[in-house]
Amino acid sequence: MSEAQGASNSHARLKLEAAAATRLLVHEDILDYSGHVSVRVPGRDAYLIQRGVDPRSDVQPERMLMVDFDGNVLEGEGRAPIETPIHGEIYRVRPDVNAVLHCHMELAIAFTLMKDVTLAPMRARAVRWQSGIPTSPDPSHIKLKEQGETLARDLGPHQAVLMRAHGLTLVAESVPALLVDAVHFDENARALMQVLQAGKTPVPLTEEEMVQINKHEVRDFHVGKLWAYYTRRGQKAGVLENAWDFAD
Repeated sequence: MSEAQGASNSHARLKLEAAAATRLLVHEDILDYSGHVSVRVPGRDAYLIQRGVDPRSDVQPERMLMVDFDGNVLEGEGRAPIETPIHGEIYRVRPDVNAVLHCHMELAIAFTLMKDVTLAPMRARAVRWQSGIPTSPDPSHIKLKEQGETLARDLGPHQAVLMRAHGLTLVAESVPALLVDAVHFDENARALMQVLQAGKTPVPLTEEEMVQINKHEVRDFHVGKLWAYYTRRGQKAGVLENAWDFAD
């Protein structure tokens, strides 16, 4: 197989994963009519993302666009989402990030609307956010390069950033990992909200507990296990095409 063919096949796989994750996140009520999943194109200052107007519940891999870090469409037909600066500016400054999710998770937004309440790790899988979950203060659509730069700075070295009265941005090393993190982020936020609604004082994971959890964490295994679970469940539910092949 030539280098060009290998790149083409790789891009096809990345498009498939991004389309599948988008549909699955809609099915999990994490994405709705808005928001987007993107994935970095290896070896290029570019990423793959859906067309802005395509329904998130029905994203097709072949309709995805390749976009550069400045938001210019390099391959594909149609316009990218208006908030491309979220993705481009994060990829520009975080070479460790290969996948980005921007969504409007209601629970995430709720934690930007409460005084003196911190969204802290409560459940075991929330050790992913051990370093913290900052809040970016701009509540508007992130349409300008300077807005994207500010959001990327607010994210810093962390794996998630809340967006005041707006939503959430998550980053990960791959699209399957991004899907898994989104599910666990929602679970963790829900657990904390349940404690607050019960009128009790939250007891987040301690540093010692998180060290203990991380000691036994095998992230690749966990991501692979949940990706297989969600893609297969999605195919059985008709959310994903049965012809889509997710085998390694």
